[in-house]
Amino acid sequence: MTKSTNPERTTFALYFGNRGFFPANLIAGAREEVARAVGDAGYGYLLPPVEMTRHGAVETRDEGRGYAEWLSANRGRYDGVILSMPNFSDENGAIAALQDCGVPILLQAYPDEIGKMDFEHRRDSYCGKFSIADVFHQYGLPFTMLEPHVVHPLTAAFRRNLDDFAAICRVVKGMRRFSIGCIGARTTAFKTVRFDEIALQKAGITVETFDLSDLFRRVAGLSDTAARVTDKRDRLAGYTNCGKVPADKMLTLAKVGVALDDYIDEYHLDTVAIRCWTEMQAELGIAPCVLLSELNDRGVVSSCEIDICSAVTMRALNLASGRPAACLDWNNNYGDDPDKVILFHCGPVAQSLMTEKGEVTDHKMFAKSQPGCGWGSNEGRIAAFPTTLSNCKTEDGKLTVYVTEGEFTADPIEKEFFGCAGVCAIPGLQKKLIRLGQGGFRHHTTIGVGHLKTALDEAFIRYLGYDVVELG
Repeated sequence: MTKSTNPERTTFALYFGNRGFFPANLIAGAREEVARAVGDAGYGYLLPPVEMTRHGAVETRDEGRGYAEWLSANRGRYDGVILSMPNFSDENGAIAALQDCGVPILLQAYPDEIGKMDFEHRRDSYCGKFSIADVFHQYGLPFTMLEPHVVHPLTAAFRRNLDDFAAICRVVKGMRRFSIGCIGARTTAFKTVRFDEIALQKAGITVETFDLSDLFRRVAGLSDTAARVTDKRDRLAGYTNCGKVPADKMLTLAKVGVALDDYIDEYHLDTVAIRCWTEMQAELGIAPCVLLSELNDRGVVSSCEIDICSAVTMRALNLASGRPAACLDWNNNYGDDPDKVILFHCGPVAQSLMTEKGEVTDHKMFAKSQPGCGWGSNEGRIAAFPTTLSNCKTEDGKLTVYVTEGEFTADPIEKEFFGCAGVCAIPGLQKKLIRLGQGGFRHHTTIGVGHLKTALDEAFIRYLGYDVVELG
């Protein structure tokens, strides 16, 4: 019945449809081909027993109810359902089977082949896909359709569909309920990162808040020689270039890192957003940029400047890509190229997204007035890769998101440019910037690795119910 699966990889429950007067002999091949395609792509699958239905596929309401019971018995073991149509397939059985599945559903319909259009081989799945979609729409059951309309499972096009659908499933599963640790208060200087906590809670996002005084208390209570502190110091020293950091500042950075780990463990935080200036510089003499970089590389989404909304889209990008995300400023034009922008931040970018190891420095902005107070900025350059950019706002009780795509390039940025930055080429950038500014979106954007717009739009709009602004 079930192929063994890795619990950390995306797993699909497989569904096969049939309609009695269409050729049932096509079903056995579909069961084998779809299962093989999913396994070869590196995903897990649950395959219903062939004897559960008359032909190994659902064609009646009663068989649909039986499939629903099988899904219920396996709840928690699958992240999405692939509804495969070897032929036209029955829509009443399909809705009975999947109405309460609670996960994304991908509709996959087999193509007909020229030369095999006789009654024993003709599928008519091209048409049948509309019937399934129509009935699902009538019942308010969300589902996913990807290009092309019909696709054989043993093709590169279906492999791309699988990768997109897996990303959709990861985003939906990971965004329906999660927690963000807000470490530090939003003060009057931080109006650009306002957010509506109740609107987020309605979307399943819980914000746990902690005062910086509690963080400082925790740091003060840690011994210089505690094993966790020395281990964290060694971890940071191996993670990036800390050769210039004074020994006392390395210890303080390590202690703050331990305290952040404790918050994450104690409160089961999925992401964190940290108030990173100016109290940390005044009280501790450090900037936590490199700590956020290391957390992001570890898979713990972390944004700076207590930007909760950026943490939300960073998590979505991280889930979709399986790679670290980053929070960056829309910072500088790049010469006279209207479609290029320098995206920058002080150093919270994951090391794995950079061209090479960064260098931890005394934060140049804070060092201007108080040298030695900002050790922790991880300076470097962002590597070249295709990227997706997104952020959100909470307004009028709603969560509103934008998603667009671009490319980080290998264009040079002079070595004197402070912080961690990269040049990003975004088609139609100037009009998009106007839409963002007039739409009330913040000066931060978040970036992930790969072109993920299709998957994110599908997850945000169809399954999570976010409002999505199309930038054009």
